[in-house]
Amino acid sequence: MRLLLDGDDDHAVHRAAYQWADPAQGQITVDPTPHTTSPAYLALDVLRAMSRDGFSRPEAERMSTDPAWRAVTCWTLATGIRDAIVLRAHRLTTERLRRLAAWRADTGIRLTLLAHTPEQTDLQRLLERLTAAELVDVATVRGTAAVFEAIGPAATRRRTGPPPHDHAHQLPTLPRSGVAAFRADCWRRQNATDFAHTDGQYRAGYAAAHTWLTRTLPLQPTPPEVTDDADHPAEPTPFTLQEAEAVRLFLARLTVSSPSAAHTVARVRGAQAAFLSHSVLLNVPDDLTSRAGPGITTVPLTPRTVHTITVRLPNPLRAAAIAALLFTGTDTSLLSMTQIASIDKDGTTVAIDRDSRINIGEEPGPRHLYAIPPRARPLLHAAVEFRRRTPRTADNHGLFANCFGTTPRFEALIADAGLPVPALVHPHPEDDWHTAARCWHLHTPTPPAPNVPPRLGKLRP
Repeated sequence: MRLLLDGDDDHAVHRAAYQWADPAQGQITVDPTPHTTSPAYLALDVLRAMSRDGFSRPEAERMSTDPAWRAVTCWTLATGIRDAIVLRAHRLTTERLRRLAAWRADTGIRLTLLAHTPEQTDLQRLLERLTAAELVDVATVRGTAAVFEAIGPAATRRRTGPPPHDHAHQLPTLPRSGVAAFRADCWRRQNATDFAHTDGQYRAGYAAAHTWLTRTLPLQPTPPEVTDDADHPAEPTPFTLQEAEAVRLFLARLTVSSPSAAHTVARVRGAQAAFLSHSVLLNVPDDLTSRAGPGITTVPLTPRTVHTITVRLPNPLRAAAIAALLFTGTDTSLLSMTQIASIDKDGTTVAIDRDSRINIGEEPGPRHLYAIPPRARPLLHAAVEFRRRTPRTADNHGLFANCFGTTPRFEALIADAGLPVPALVHPHPEDDWHTAARCWHLHTPTPPAPNVPPRLGKLRP
């Protein structure tokens, strides 16, 4: 740890520390709130330095001391903060210094204290408090020039303000055709530009399904015994429990970033065509667009959306809860069953075992699986770390505890997030669409399937 002594109390040193900060590059400058000695306020100051300052609104939910410091630790680990400068170090109490020492020990962050000490008594008091806080491995830097050199150059690539607004090309109304006629109907009914966009989504779904089938289901199961009667071919074989779960996860990954229901339909129809080319029947609900789930009642987690979540919700549990509502598109009653162990070790999948929790003693069925988009993974990672660091916590405890439990708390979460949540206004009395999907092996000869579907002719009838 470094202690920088600004003996002249030079405002330029203060400004240099601010200009050095760049949270996106793992560098933050913490300016403690004056006229308070509360450790909780210092934690909120650290969160503000990380651009997580939603608690500053009068009606926002507050965090007490221990949860606030757990949030600091979890966000530091999840977002890769490596260096921190804390200003006004000569005013820090022993308890505040102990919290900073614990933060440093838990995260390995490089901590720099900047003390503006025109009086020798201030420096002596600070050294005594550092000893009491067991911060003894301190390298002291004196002199204005040396302090400037220790702080380092100003950040040159620092971003200011939120990311730009999101944009996606709007698809036209799509025909309500099955997989066999969908692409041809789009070709006949749409102009060249609209069809190019629609077919791009269709072809993407086809290519993704072809790749997934080639890697995941390379071997067909042994068909049941059949007689020599050609009028009675082998019956289709339904997917096993593990295969059904794999299909659910594939469909979630295919559509979780879909900007609209039309994009989802085009991708799914392309995937169904690829499944058929591998002698696999993928059946999805006929009322696909009226269901809930990935690509229908979800919101793509773009940089601007994630920025809004992280700024307005400093509590990792609440930030992850609103993100999960947006990328799963499912009902809160199901999402509230998410356990800590529901998040896989890589932070890429949410697996909710609702049926086993409701129907105790019955044979387990396929779990409800959702893909975690890359931009949401730091949020879920921080939430898991937060829950694991909470006293008396086990893997089977709820991940989003106190987020969906009562109506007032849930309404406060939605108000603090300030984002529309389609799953709350879209009716979904039944299972999510990808959970209701079913697959069968057809046991028919499988000719070599192309990686992408052939392009249709340029002339229209």
